[in-house]
Amino acid sequence: MKPTVVFGFLGSTLDASKLGPSRWSKWRPSVGLCMQEDLRVDRFVLIHGRRHEKLARQVAADIASVSPETRVELRLLDLVDPWDFEEVYGKLLDFARGCSFDPEAEDYLVHITTGTHVIQICLFLLTEARFLPGRLLQTQPGRGERASVRGEWSAIDLDLSRYDSIARRFASAREEGADFLKSGIATRNAAFNRMIGEIEQVAIRSRAPVLLMGPTGAGKSRLARRIHELKRLKHQVSGPFVEVNCATLRGDGAMSALFGHRKGAFTGAMADRPGLLRSADKGVLFLDEIGELGPDEQAMILRAVEDKRFLAVGADSESTSDFQLIAGTNRDLGGEVAEGRFREDLHARLDLWSFTLPGLAERREDIEPNIDFELDRHAEREGRRISFNREARRLYLAFATGEDAPWPGNFRDLAASITRMATLAPSGRIDTADVEMEIARLRGRWRGLDRPAISDGLEDVLDVEALAGLDPFDRAQLAAVVKACQGSRSLSDAGRRLFAVSRQGRRSTNDADRLRKYLLRFGLRFEELAG
Repeated sequence: MKPTVVFGFLGSTLDASKLGPSRWSKWRPSVGLCMQEDLRVDRFVLIHGRRHEKLARQVAADIASVSPETRVELRLLDLVDPWDFEEVYGKLLDFARGCSFDPEAEDYLVHITTGTHVIQICLFLLTEARFLPGRLLQTQPGRGERASVRGEWSAIDLDLSRYDSIARRFASAREEGADFLKSGIATRNAAFNRMIGEIEQVAIRSRAPVLLMGPTGAGKSRLARRIHELKRLKHQVSGPFVEVNCATLRGDGAMSALFGHRKGAFTGAMADRPGLLRSADKGVLFLDEIGELGPDEQAMILRAVEDKRFLAVGADSESTSDFQLIAGTNRDLGGEVAEGRFREDLHARLDLWSFTLPGLAERREDIEPNIDFELDRHAEREGRRISFNREARRLYLAFATGEDAPWPGNFRDLAASITRMATLAPSGRIDTADVEMEIARLRGRWRGLDRPAISDGLEDVLDVEALAGLDPFDRAQLAAVVKACQGSRSLSDAGRRLFAVSRQGRRSTNDADRLRKYLLRFGLRFEELAG
């Protein structure tokens, strides 16, 4: 067994006694601790103040008489005021940092029974923060028939997962938090549920910026709002939820909307404007489509996040706002950084906690619970409960979860679809005729959506007819080739980049000719692409 080391304060009242034999009839925590039959104390680091040196020596002698195997180390910690939290914590922290701990070789116990309440609180905090790498030790006098001078002891492990009932309550609380973030929707997608569980932990433990990525309609705005509501419930924030779509901010209006302006700062500035950052003080600011901000706005947002300070348009002095930032984007910000369109330092600040929300087509198992959620929302808005009949529900689910339903607008499309059917349903029931009409409507809307949601650039070099004749595989390959050509100095340079691996296994490496023939298949010439 590893030797046990106890750290504890001398109790100027509890450990004190008369010097005669009568002292052995009284429970003294520090002495009684070393008299326990089921606890061997190999080393006792007994901390004391300058005024109690005599008592410390007496307690050390009594411990030696009842527990010869215990080596007592008296450590002076001179506190001017043992009730001054700042002084006690600072000196105990210095004491802990000056100790040489070896948890692999020794077990540590921190005795919190003696000392002022401030001392006990500081010992708890330092142990919880692992400056004192051990378990808390609590002693008390025996009761009734068990009363004795040795008292009783118990160890408190701060790893709460070791306590079954507490662990169950923590697990239940985490599930409630994750369920809250999902708006009570019983989602079935395992990867999504794991991500929501992680977001729940971040939401209640961190005030660092959070980046929510994913396609339009994937639920970034709703999730950001739920994060704010969860943080309010957990007393993490007290201010409002302020949301802005950065794609709607343009020119000088962007700076004014975000950071505010002073009266007369520009033509039309008839009064002071606080700005969205000021409005979000003590709350959450959600900047959706943050990739749409210009470089000046990005720079000021970065400083506002790091320093909580910014300069309103036309102002002489800085404003402050203590907000938490949640950013949303459907862009690849890493690619935007590489292209010079997004600040690398702001991206690094946002990337600490980044989560990608999958589109509806990647979570088809979650379509059914979301249908019920949208019907509930419709009932709350309209005061009228709508439901499917059995056959209609089966028909709609078969269509909605099938591979032929691309759901380009994701959950936004699904919500609109349910709202249309619920609004048009006769007698509060959606029947097969309603579903068939909605399926036809959706298929009509989705017709011709085989083109990628984010432009691959081929629209600039091929006509519509040529694009329509491309398989998705050929289109993806051609887009990569065109991009390489556009970024190369010559046809040979582009060929070397594109065929860098395969050319190593060939005797002849005429990459330029190989690339020229590939481009001619699509009626393209390198000179036109590079130009």
